[in-house]
Amino acid sequence: MVGSFLYIPSAKLAEIVGLCGFDFVVIDQEHGPIDIESAEDMVRSCERSGTTPLVRVGKLDSHLILQALDIGGMGVHIPSVNTAGQAREAVRLCKYAPLGHRGLAGVRAAEYGLRGSLSDYCRQANEETMVIIHIEEMEAISNLDELLKVEGIDVYYLGPTDLSNSIGRPGSKDAELSQIVDDAIHKIVQAGKVAGIITNDPTAARRYIGMGVRYMATHAVGLMATASRDFLNPLKD
Repeated sequence: MVGSFLYIPSAKLAEIVGLCGFDFVVIDQEHGPIDIESAEDMVRSCERSGTTPLVRVGKLDSHLILQALDIGGMGVHIPSVNTAGQAREAVRLCKYAPLGHRGLAGVRAAEYGLRGSLSDYCRQANEETMVIIHIEEMEAISNLDELLKVEGIDVYYLGPTDLSNSIGRPGSKDAELSQIVDDAIHKIVQAGKVAGIITNDPTAARRYIGMGVRYMATHAVGLMATASRDFLNPLKD
């Protein structure tokens, strides 16, 4: 799967990103000014363009996760999941009984309860809702063996930028950080789990895919900036 993060509150832009052919769009409520109403409109645009809408919530929080899924998000990115207990809580908040404790109502994701039974919707949601936890602090790296034992996690998503901050060198891309990321990918893949990561560099993306990464994300704003500079720079020389 290849997708793109989007932290600009724009339904039109979400639709365009989807029409470009990405498998999923991550509506980023952690690092962007996207409120829940804007996020719902962006979810609709993703559905219109045939791409899977996912939502990055601000933290591991029952209300934020509930809203993200109730508006029609097909899964959630959850930042800073550092322990097995937090990972189990993430699953619990994303799934209906008997797998979890997500609150139930006739919401948009359930087509407002107008086209089928809520019990059927709950079964389908439990099967299809993605739980994506972020491995972005050294505490999570240290606890990765235990995190990999938690049932119900669909993607172990590595955040190199946050990891650089966690080791005290924010924004660095040095050999130590690369080794931390590579070792984590290897451990996740060896455990038979899905590793995810973000990059705007197609060469790096191909390398990660070669290592077994199956969930690849990029950033829409970064791609637009790169394409714009590639166009403008020769014209301004």
